[in-house]
Amino acid sequence: MYKSMKRVMAALSVSAALWMGTPSVYAMPDIMPLQDVAEGMQGVLYTVVDSSGELRSFPLHVLGVMSSGRGSMPYILARSEGPFADTDGGLLQGMSGSPVYVDGLLIGAASATVSDMDPHTFLITPIEEMLPIWDMPDKKNKTRVKTIDIKKAAEERAKIEKEMAEKDKKKAEKEAEKNKEEKKDDKKSDKDEAEKPKEEKTDSKTDAGGEAKGKAYGSKADTEKKYPSAGKEPEFKGSFVASGFGAEGLSMLREKLASVGYKAESYGGFSTGNATTLYGAELEPGEAVGAAVIYGDFAMAATGTVTAVDDNRVLAFGHPFLHRGNVNYFMTDATILGMVNGVSDGMKFANTKHIIGRIIQDRAAGISGEIGVFPSVVPIRLNVKDKTLNRDVKYTATMAYDEDFIPLLSPTVSYAALNRTVDTGGESTVEVHFTVRTNAVESGTVERTNMFYAAADAGQAAFGELGQAMGLICSDKEKEADIMDITVDISSAAERRTASLVSAIPDRPEVRPGDTVNFKVTLKPYRAEKVTVSVPFTVPKVQREGIMHLDVHGGGLVSVEQLLAAMQGQGVVSADDNDVTTEDQLKNLMESPANNEIIIEPGAGPVMSEKEQQKAIKEAIRAQEEAEKNPDAAKEEQKPPVGRKLTDYVIDNVIHAMVTVSKDAPEPEKEPVEFKLDDILKKVMPKNEAKADAKADAKSDVKNETKADAKAEAKDEAKANAKAEAKDEAKSDAKADVKNEAKAADAAEKAPEAAKENAGAAEKKE
Repeated sequence: MYKSMKRVMAALSVSAALWMGTPSVYAMPDIMPLQDVAEGMQGVLYTVVDSSGELRSFPLHVLGVMSSGRGSMPYILARSEGPFADTDGGLLQGMSGSPVYVDGLLIGAASATVSDMDPHTFLITPIEEMLPIWDMPDKKNKTRVKTIDIKKAAEERAKIEKEMAEKDKKKAEKEAEKNKEEKKDDKKSDKDEAEKPKEEKTDSKTDAGGEAKGKAYGSKADTEKKYPSAGKEPEFKGSFVASGFGAEGLSMLREKLASVGYKAESYGGFSTGNATTLYGAELEPGEAVGAAVIYGDFAMAATGTVTAVDDNRVLAFGHPFLHRGNVNYFMTDATILGMVNGVSDGMKFANTKHIIGRIIQDRAAGISGEIGVFPSVVPIRLNVKDKTLNRDVKYTATMAYDEDFIPLLSPTVSYAALNRTVDTGGESTVEVHFTVRTNAVESGTVERTNMFYAAADAGQAAFGELGQAMGLICSDKEKEADIMDITVDISSAAERRTASLVSAIPDRPEVRPGDTVNFKVTLKPYRAEKVTVSVPFTVPKVQREGIMHLDVHGGGLVSVEQLLAAMQGQGVVSADDNDVTTEDQLKNLMESPANNEIIIEPGAGPVMSEKEQQKAIKEAIRAQEEAEKNPDAAKEEQKPPVGRKLTDYVIDNVIHAMVTVSKDAPEPEKEPVEFKLDDILKKVMPKNEAKADAKADAKSDVKNETKADAKAEAKDEAKANAKAEAKDEAKSDAKADVKNEAKAADAAEKAPEAAKENAGAAEKKE
């Protein structure tokens, strides 16, 4: 009667949900405490086994409860019966998490078989051990990176609602059918059912105690644990089903996962390139649920079965996925393709369809997650160009933000993308440029370009620096960095683009400390004519006089001096090294020499005499004293001098060069001579033209200046002449005036006398 009432209530709840136009909500069913579970009890396991999506029930009986003492997790040991035992191969991979009911009460989740033993005898994880997972703290998913884009939600909502309405309608029809069958079944007593468990049909559509209802999406081959014996750990901590990686990519993925205790299989299950986000999704007990760390053109996941649902919270698997505690993974649904049985094992095949939520806990007793809540993600875009086949292919994938898997997956999917495009593992030259947008550096971007060659499978080494960069970002001791996205541009050609260094000759025999000398470096590319380039090298200001020995090599090769330093233990981490920030390390990676660069740096010279050693010691002591006085300048001077020049070839050897350092060396030319005729002409011709133009401009300027000077001089002369003439005229006028004035004065003085004379003359005349 109890079971019948629950079934009726379940059917009513579905009908009410349809009538109200809202999605049905599943509540946590009643449970049976472990202390009440006893040997001989008859139970039912519910799961989906084929593409019909129908829940199927399988009878079982309890053999007993296993416990290894305090601190260990107890298990219920059970054995399947009836057609399940006769034809279906027992508990298969993909069934883990399937709910098990006794008298309508949930007792736990089918979780594992016993290694190398009959799969019809299996372990059940008690539900009491699983329930606490829901209440464990969640400290993940706290980065400022946006979660999955929900822009398409509005566009897809109408379609989703229609699909859900049809789905709920089908559920209601199935529930009605179940109720009809249940009425027939209720005529039989519970006692008869217990006495004849093997007569229960394997295609029964009854629900799990009235709680596990409707259609199931199914599952993919999961990480089913095999327990060799009590107290022994499995060989791997967990496993994935991988898709899209190809043979070479899968091989690399397996190698990298094995190094951290996991394994990867490929059954073609997880859908590639078409995974979409489904909003408003539902899961029911008995349906399949997946946990994925990456999806898209490359996918990696595992699936099992839902054990219990409480609103949007989900419990599943009955065993760990990777046993990594609080996690940040994708929750998916799936479609069952079918089951395959083996001699001692079998599995479900499935295609994962949608991202529906987030896996939050990954614990010993199972996994838990929440529907409708999505994890922080890191998109990765890969642009692969094959110059030989003239292919240009773009790939995309989305990784859940997990600081352990991002450094592992980034280079692996890049390698897989390369191999899927070039379709060869033979000789090739690969150029890689990656860009990581992150707040781990002040600039907001980590970029690196390098070239690689290998006689077979160059991609094996081509993406190591990408993994190194992501490892630095994800292991920052100061903060959890935000990673917005990763873009990897890959160019490949099925040819050997390498070159060997032939000679390196300085443009002058003697240089002074601090001078820049240009080396004429000759390259011999593989099966091509020699090429000459100029590589500048600046002599340190503190370089002692004498012959300076130099190593000239490719950026991917280590110099002799570096090897000797390593052998002498000079690479030991110091206290100062511990203060190096993540940004400093990323900067060093970005600025490190590329394989297609020519590098000139100080090399190891001949063994010094005792006198030379004493002199070197004195100079070192003096340099140390100066460094203490001016530490900033000393730090700058301590940077190793390096000359660098990019080429189109991977440089594959080391040669040696030398230059004489003398304080009395002549001053360097202001404009170093280039060695290529074309380069010389390009530089000289513009200079000659500039000189001619400058000469013409100078003539014009001189002419104009001369005219101006002549005008000024003429003007000055005219002014001077005018002044002189005016002065002479003034003098002449002044003289005339003085003379006239003198005459007038004389006349005035003589006038009275003349008057007297005239008067006397008149008197005489009279």
